[in-house]
Amino acid sequence: MKFSIVLPAKNEALSVGDTVHGILSRLVHAEVIVVNDGSTDHTAQAAEQAGARVVHHPYSKGNGAAIKTGARAATGDVIVFMDADGQHDPADIQRLLQKVEEGHDMVVGARQKGSQASLGRGLANGLYNRIASWMTGHKVEDLTSGFRAVRADKFREFLYLLPNGFSYPTTSTMAFFRAGYSVTYVPINAAKRIGKSHIRLLHDGMRFLLIIFKIGTLYSPLKIFLPFSVAMFSIATGWYLYTYFHSGRFTNMSALLYTGSVMIFLMGLISEQITALMYKGSER
Repeated sequence: MKFSIVLPAKNEALSVGDTVHGILSRLVHAEVIVVNDGSTDHTAQAAEQAGARVVHHPYSKGNGAAIKTGARAATGDVIVFMDADGQHDPADIQRLLQKVEEGHDMVVGARQKGSQASLGRGLANGLYNRIASWMTGHKVEDLTSGFRAVRADKFREFLYLLPNGFSYPTTSTMAFFRAGYSVTYVPINAAKRIGKSHIRLLHDGMRFLLIIFKIGTLYSPLKIFLPFSVAMFSIATGWYLYTYFHSGRFTNMSALLYTGSVMIFLMGLISEQITALMYKGSER
């Protein structure tokens, strides 16, 4: 099984060389591709000196864009994505590849307790995992882990879906589940990153909240829209009963709430059909 290892990197000169060296010392014949996402330091030089093939972005396009560039450049049947900042242990690569050889289409390195960057990030990821598990009906152990091995041909089916930002793991995981591909998890321990994180909590906080809605729209939009529709319909009914017994009339507020509940339900149905057509296109 031929495989490629893709590392998106932006200003990771302090760690990328050691990461590439750690990979090649264990997997001598591996194709290691470092996507230099518009770095302003010596990331590219450090990666090349360590033995990686470097693909350059002329300016920073985002982590997801780097993943897509690496996936297009990779020649292996299986692609392993991992961070260049020293968080992921190259020794775990073989464990992911073994699961692929057993027949899985995507294998995710699931971070264990103590491996999250902060308490807040850990709580947020736990929430994402529970929502994704409810949506898919499968246990999702780590929705946002960037350390994963995928079958290249299946992953490329969904490149057009992947965002250019940091939520590519969420999108790819839900797309694989939606398409009926096999997803499994391997427990890993992630180390503290070397250097400064590119994620800014205040700036990116709202964007990460949108991941929750993306989970729904990528898998089954009606599961998101239907609860809101039912809640609004219930409120409308409660308000109608109150005004009927109190004033003996049907108010404009009740009409507005009933109309809103129907509109939300219809939006969910339309979104469900759009999602089905989207994945039908990828199958072709």
